[in-house]
Amino acid sequence: MDLKMSVFKTETDTPILENVLLLCDMAKGLEEAGEFELAEEALRPFWRGLTNRPNTDGMAERAKSELLLRCGTLTGWIGSARQIPGAQEIAKDLVSESASIFAALGMAEKEAEARIDLAICYWREGALDEARVTLRHVLDIVGNTQSEQRLRALLNSAIVEKDAIRDQESLRIYRQAAPQFELSSNHALRGKFHNSYATLLKSLGLAEAREEFIDEALIEFAAAGFHFEQAGHHRFQARVENNVGYLFASVGKFPEAQEHLDRARRLFVRLRDHGAVAYADDSRAQAFLLEGKPEEAERIARGAVKALKDGGEQMMLVEALTTHGTALARLERFQLAKNTLDQAVEIAQNAGNPDRGGIAAVTAIEELSYHLSVAALQQYYSTAESLLSQSQNRSIRTRLGECARRVLAAEFESVKGSQESSGSVEGRVAVPSAMPQDFSISPGFSLDAEVLRYEGSLIRKALEDSGGSVTRAARLLGVTHQGLAFILNGRHSDLLSIRTPVKKRRRSIIRSH
Repeated sequence: MDLKMSVFKTETDTPILENVLLLCDMAKGLEEAGEFELAEEALRPFWRGLTNRPNTDGMAERAKSELLLRCGTLTGWIGSARQIPGAQEIAKDLVSESASIFAALGMAEKEAEARIDLAICYWREGALDEARVTLRHVLDIVGNTQSEQRLRALLNSAIVEKDAIRDQESLRIYRQAAPQFELSSNHALRGKFHNSYATLLKSLGLAEAREEFIDEALIEFAAAGFHFEQAGHHRFQARVENNVGYLFASVGKFPEAQEHLDRARRLFVRLRDHGAVAYADDSRAQAFLLEGKPEEAERIARGAVKALKDGGEQMMLVEALTTHGTALARLERFQLAKNTLDQAVEIAQNAGNPDRGGIAAVTAIEELSYHLSVAALQQYYSTAESLLSQSQNRSIRTRLGECARRVLAAEFESVKGSQESSGSVEGRVAVPSAMPQDFSISPGFSLDAEVLRYEGSLIRKALEDSGGSVTRAARLLGVTHQGLAFILNGRHSDLLSIRTPVKKRRRSIIRSH
């Protein structure tokens, strides 16, 4: 076919409609194979490329909506690959217009296709609530029919829930959708399902020390690789390599990890996918952190952040900033680490992805607790607890609990120091001045267990002295009511019987109307 045909002007010319649809169909096939540049070239008769609106003058609504959809989805993919500022906004405008035309034409399946691509643009920007609402709308449109768009909506819903740290909800979607994907003949779609499902299993396996999840993840990665090979989708084969590499790093197999991660990066470079190269670099930096090589991690993470700064993919940028901040902290560049992690928290919140911001705040406490004031630690903890309130990831909840413990310890040391300097302990819990004379460390000693026991004894004393009031006990300990309540529920539930019953708050009359 001659791809240099002129733009047609008559709305009723059937061959024109057929030509437009044929080009769009060709572009879609190339797009599904990851050949985004060739897909863009196929549409050249009507589209001068990214940042330009396609020429739809005089086209029938059907042809116009197809062309807008293809140009919009390619703008999203290529904008991500090249990290082009504003590309996702342009993509959203084109795809939204396409969806509206399809809806007016009564083409439910095509409207669903367009709205899924719109949700993907939201997801790239980190706007997970908007992506979730859009995908739920798609599922309402397609109903329970077995269709490709229903599968795409389910897959992207699971991805959104995972990125929102709602792992159990994501797992539920994957488990329920798996039999439906087995019926599909679309290798590219099945590969994406197995790859993203494996990524969730990997995350759960590492978070919960579940070897069966790790084994299942490796099986799913292998299945993903097979289907991507069948589809000729080299771009997503590289993503599988990247994910397998990070899994190996997480279980301490660093030579195997670097082999897979380096291979993934080479493939992304060959494809000229700058966004994916940055994604691979972030994985490599995290692997070096796990290996105890912060110098290499900092250098690579710095490059990933630079590549993602202006591309509009806020979620990837937040992850790269968090990795970079961690590496800087371990190199004892504390102020720069704090500034970097603060930036990650702010960007995540502005993008509508609170969980990633919460993880950055948790990281700040973990990496900088000995170099922050008590007030700063309290602020980070308050931010993390608020942003991670919906998280279903067990390891993140554990990390948050450990952060509460660190903040409590810092508050306690601050109070103890002020008491010792003033010589007064009035209104505070009496603290032993030293270890017993007969104290000794014997085989089987656990520092964590000893600190936990000591913490429990202090909280017990404070509760007894305050008549069971958590509010007064927190005041005696010099900590926040919220912090003490979290510790009681998480680490010292055996002390809950000492506290006075929680009084139900009256429902606000204002909020009830």
